[in-house]
Amino acid sequence: MASSYVCPGCGAAMEFDSESQKMKCSHCGTTLTVEELDTLNEYSKKQEDEVVGEFNYDDEKESFVKYKCPSCGAELLTDENTVATFCSFCGTPTLVESRVEDELKPSHLIPFKIKKDEAKKKFLSWAKKGLFTPSDFYSSSTVDKITGMYVPFWLYNYNAETNISCKAERVHHEVRGDYEYVHTDHYMVTRDVEADFNRIPADAAENMPDDVMDKLEPFEYRDLTEFQKPYLSGYYAEKYGYSADDMSERIEKRVKDFIYEAARSTIHGYDSVTVVNRSNRLKRNKAEYVLMPVWLLNYRYKGKEYMFTLNGQTGRIVADRPFSNAKRLGWFAGMTVVLTIIIRIIGIFI
Repeated sequence: MASSYVCPGCGAAMEFDSESQKMKCSHCGTTLTVEELDTLNEYSKKQEDEVVGEFNYDDEKESFVKYKCPSCGAELLTDENTVATFCSFCGTPTLVESRVEDELKPSHLIPFKIKKDEAKKKFLSWAKKGLFTPSDFYSSSTVDKITGMYVPFWLYNYNAETNISCKAERVHHEVRGDYEYVHTDHYMVTRDVEADFNRIPADAAENMPDDVMDKLEPFEYRDLTEFQKPYLSGYYAEKYGYSADDMSERIEKRVKDFIYEAARSTIHGYDSVTVVNRSNRLKRNKAEYVLMPVWLLNYRYKGKEYMFTLNGQTGRIVADRPFSNAKRLGWFAGMTVVLTIIIRIIGIFI
């Protein structure tokens, strides 16, 4: 079932406004809290048509689902993970409700704190710092493509214990007459550390690079809010592509690294330390499904893909810039001319 939220005043689509943290109608300016709109079912348009099929893309079969836009009736083509999208004909924000219900319903989300205009300014500021960045990378046609998306994450709680054994040495020097003596004391050092780790994040989207999402952390959990569907209106969103169990190997490696560093950091005062044995015990207590806000912009330059990502809560940027050889050559040519002029001026005075 596809649905959208309409303004009780004028009937236009309502979207979540990150600045006021309320639902807002861009047509007449009416505002409602998320709680108020979520309880007013009469202000939600729904379409129940659903068609499942497949199409070939780059020699691979992809599943898709077709819905009707609840506003204009046009067909919405979505992949199997799409939760929130927009109608390509009338622009109405649309929610696929069946993908955020029952076991697919997130427990919490962090609402967007950074609005689109602010995200665009941050992108432009970052992009223009690249001396050899091609100009069309920060043209208005590129900047307008920036997209707000709720990315699925799992938050894990673990109880962990590690035991490490180390060989350590202390070295001191002693001088007697014409001789220097080196004394080496040998020690066996052990540490047994137990710790609880709460809400370790791991993105569960199939099409988002894990290393990029890891670098967008941390998210500030004080803004975690109980999930309600209206928060998604005006943004794209996906359901998780990987279950909590699918992600366990990746997250347990992080837990092992965390607790090892905690144990290792307590060993100091030696000239050398060598870990000779290490054992771990892990117990997963809980895995919580949540949605996190991310601004995205994908850019293709000379056959290579570039991705700009912005934490929609904190403003942290993780991205890479394309490199223009023409700009680089132009810059060096200009510098050569300037240096030549300076050298000639100095020569005149000499």
